[in-house]
Amino acid sequence: MSVSGGFVFWLLAALGVAALVMFFERLFELRRAQIDWQDFIKGVINVVSGGNENEALAICDDAPYPVANVAAAAIRHANGTALAMREAVDAQGRVEISRLDRRLVSLAVIGQVAPLLGLFGTILGFVKTVLLINGHEIVPRAELVESALSATLVAAAGLAVAIPSAVMYAHLRGRVDRIVADLEAAATEIVGYFSSRRART
Repeated sequence: MSVSGGFVFWLLAALGVAALVMFFERLFELRRAQIDWQDFIKGVINVVSGGNENEALAICDDAPYPVANVAAAAIRHANGTALAMREAVDAQGRVEISRLDRRLVSLAVIGQVAPLLGLFGTILGFVKTVLLINGHEIVPRAELVESALSATLVAAAGLAVAIPSAVMYAHLRGRVDRIVADLEAAATEIVGYFSSRRART
């Protein structure tokens, strides 16, 4: 790799490594966050129905799942008004969604910026080629080919980083959307349970 566009190439390489690290870190966290929310909420409701709200709260606090944190928020505000409980659950849901979305924006930005960096490196390469031609009456063909190849490789590097980053972002985005849907369903289920229990008393 010649000097022209070289720093752009290494910047793209660093962004590619960063994208891979973010993808696998987020993938691991999202897999941990995904559970069968129906079984979990059913178990929590069964414990609460037996009069053991503290035990149900302890179960939620010990479970490292977004659904568990939402259920815990509902239990903690079960004795308040229905509006206060709903607001607490909604607030906790927003916190969980923010955690799930962590670093996804960075991955999307890498996917959008990488082709532009590749184009920038290509332009630098062509500028060097033009300066090379203007500065010498006779330019060795090998040197011209090397300069043009350098510019082409930088452009290819930009696409090589951008395409996988876009695919990784789309995959993670789909997982997050599924977990968010589970969170909303779980919140509706447990809030509905406490609301119906309050109506019976």
